[in-house]
Amino acid sequence: MPTYDFGNRNHYIALNPVFHFTPKGSKVRPYVTVGVGAAQFTPTGDAKRIARDPAVNAVYLSQQLNDNLQVALNYGGGIKIHLSDHFGLRFDGRGFLSRNPTYGLPNYPTGGIYIPKNDKLNGAQVTAGLIWYLGEKHVPQPRQEPLPPLGAATITGGDTGTLCQGKPITLHAEASDPAGHPLTYAWKLNGAPQGSNTADFSFTPNNAGDFTVDLEVTDSTCATRKVTAQAKTVSIKEYTEPVISAFSVSPKDLTCRGDGTVAQLTATATGSACGGDITYKWTVSEGTVTNDTTANATFDSKSLTFDQTSPQTQTKTVTVTLTVTDATGKSSTKTDTINVKCEPLFIRLDDIVFSKNNARVNNCGKRVLIDEVAPRLSDPNYTVVLVGHTDQDETAEVPGKTRRAPKTPLDEARALNAAAVLTGGTGTCGKVDPSQVTVDWVGNDQTSEARPGLCGTSPNRAEQKERRTSKVTDADKLRRVEVYLVPKGQPAPPAAKNPKPLPADTMKQLGCPK
Repeated sequence: MPTYDFGNRNHYIALNPVFHFTPKGSKVRPYVTVGVGAAQFTPTGDAKRIARDPAVNAVYLSQQLNDNLQVALNYGGGIKIHLSDHFGLRFDGRGFLSRNPTYGLPNYPTGGIYIPKNDKLNGAQVTAGLIWYLGEKHVPQPRQEPLPPLGAATITGGDTGTLCQGKPITLHAEASDPAGHPLTYAWKLNGAPQGSNTADFSFTPNNAGDFTVDLEVTDSTCATRKVTAQAKTVSIKEYTEPVISAFSVSPKDLTCRGDGTVAQLTATATGSACGGDITYKWTVSEGTVTNDTTANATFDSKSLTFDQTSPQTQTKTVTVTLTVTDATGKSSTKTDTINVKCEPLFIRLDDIVFSKNNARVNNCGKRVLIDEVAPRLSDPNYTVVLVGHTDQDETAEVPGKTRRAPKTPLDEARALNAAAVLTGGTGTCGKVDPSQVTVDWVGNDQTSEARPGLCGTSPNRAEQKERRTSKVTDADKLRRVEVYLVPKGQPAPPAAKNPKPLPADTMKQLGCPK
């Protein structure tokens, strides 16, 4: 961006108090000063004439150029040197600070020239001059009287609260001079000079232990007038790790669903005197924790991931860790474990396979139901779900036992006959409690994969002699009843759309199917 300049004259008037470091009449008198005044920034006549020229103004929009008055600060110091009773030299250095003058121009872009707002002007001035002293030739000196001794000096502070390593400690000197002279202070820490010439002394201990502080107070105008304060010992405490005084995980054995999925995590911890406030953080090796930054948190095993389609019982061990940290970063931890057991949602067994348009459970199907399914139901915590199917090329119904008896849907008859083989209780049937059996039938819905339980196909399932009308092969695998073992309290498998308890009257009529 281009810049533009113009001639101007600046006038400054200010009022400044002057503070000397030596008494009046001293040969050398250093001083400092600070003051506030007014700075008048005045463009020259030629500058105003040019700026207001119509041709110039048309390009630069400069016709507002004018005088500008700003508040200005000046500061600095110098030294006065007496050459005689009436004459001396003065050397002075000043700094000047004011807001940037706008000269009546805009302080933001408007298409012409402008002076940016919020800028500041800094200036410096160095002068030397001759001083002419009026009045008396020298300052009368009072008659010297013997000075009284300095008052006793004491060290205060460092007595309250806990003093800790790494944190600053401030002590204060209590001292006075009856003569009113300025005092100087010399501090020592463990015998070594430290600190500055002030009544306050600060230090930051980097370790625990006792620190000895000494103080000597001197009259700044008479080095022989001094007094020593009694040494002060400051005891610094050490940072220690926070202590976990109580830690509990209960219960430690959970399930993955249903009741018993929540463990309460509780703890009590205290920090050291120098540690400040403590924070809690609970973490687990798997899953999530609620209220994990408090002393009392909760772990829910439902946050774990298990294979919900697995037919096996799954277990996981979750490590629970508590970390408490104080304000200095020191921390302590404790751990424990939670055992989570996840029973399968269901166990899929082999299908009972039927011959075409037939609802009779053949000998192979009976062996599967009686030898493989019924023993699993000796555990009262399991139920069995039987789901009947038909294939596309089968009839929809089977006749009743008498001409007047209503026909039964083929898929329903297959499911009920399989249930009767399990619960019939006489002859070749099993004695499973009917309350452990539920049934459903879904027609020719073959959403679930077939798992035919055919005999003679493995060493564990011997070939069975069958009636000619009851023989089956792999080609009949969709003419089936699915068999599921389901833990009590768990939902039925997806293949069972509307599972039902066994109809008592129907089961009584079926008895033990032959």
